[in-house]
Amino acid sequence: MANHSKHGRPFTLSLPNRSQCVKIVATVAAVGLLATGGIVSHNFYASSTQAEPTARVTAYSATDAEASRGNAREALGGDTSYVTVKINGKSRVVPGTNFTNVKSVLEAGNITLEPEDTVSPSLTTKVDEKTVITVNRAGASVEVADSSIAFNVVKKETSSLPKGQEKVETEGEEGVMESTNLVTRSGDTVVSSNMISSYVKKAPVDKVVLVGTGSTSTSSSSSSSSSSSTASVGTTVPAGDMQQWAHDYLISNGYTEADFTATVYIISHESGWNVSATNPSSGAYGLPQALPGSKMVSAGSDWATNYQTQLKWFWGYCASRYGSIQGAYSYWLAHKCY
Repeated sequence: MANHSKHGRPFTLSLPNRSQCVKIVATVAAVGLLATGGIVSHNFYASSTQAEPTARVTAYSATDAEASRGNAREALGGDTSYVTVKINGKSRVVPGTNFTNVKSVLEAGNITLEPEDTVSPSLTTKVDEKTVITVNRAGASVEVADSSIAFNVVKKETSSLPKGQEKVETEGEEGVMESTNLVTRSGDTVVSSNMISSYVKKAPVDKVVLVGTGSTSTSSSSSSSSSSSTASVGTTVPAGDMQQWAHDYLISNGYTEADFTATVYIISHESGWNVSATNPSSGAYGLPQALPGSKMVSAGSDWATNYQTQLKWFWGYCASRYGSIQGAYSYWLAHKCY
């Protein structure tokens, strides 16, 4: 991912950074198309006046040097199937394995049609990977919102502290996911909200706690060298139900705490632990950003919505390509992708 542009000298053109580009492009596309007339679609949903769930989140990995857009993620099985949908000019990719027509794609992408939306081609048109579905929505506006990504607590042993003594080496800091939404309102009421794009604007920073393993006579002056003597990975405390399940599954199946720590780090940077995270340009999908997401069908038919299936695929992929989860972690640290 490109570095953010710095401010230049007077009279020097300064290019917008990546986050600004996302906002500018989405806003221009929406404004240019909001004046488009509507063709009423009465039979897509029984009621189009009720607020519908937000569409599946689309996401990029962390910005700056930590952007994971590598093409190394190869197939472990499954049929490639995805269709591009443009909503008010903003593209996203909807992954799947059993698309039959335009309607099936919109349903899989949780894209709710409003009465005045125009859709091309028609809902009954058959689709393939070359199909581009265009949805123009009148009366909608582009809105940008941030949400937080929880940080983890990582404990690392060090002989530079007396046994049992703990010391905070790094304070934790929540990450930030910025989302661009196409929102339709009736007065102050939100009728529908479709998330067009979202990316990890700032990756979470783990809280690192050093745990002493040395003798009680260890000099406090040696604490300055504690960082160099700590384990390279450490033990991560699970945050949330998904991480707790992942931890328990790994440990009960012969993996280690270090494997869980490596898992948390990669997934936090790839998708912010959002099951439906999708890269709209490449089709990478889910917690592990499988490329394309339909590859995860090899781990289960519910790959699009089940975090357990996605994680099982992720661990299998790490073992197949890098020999282990920690091998994938080491590669990620070196290349900012895997």
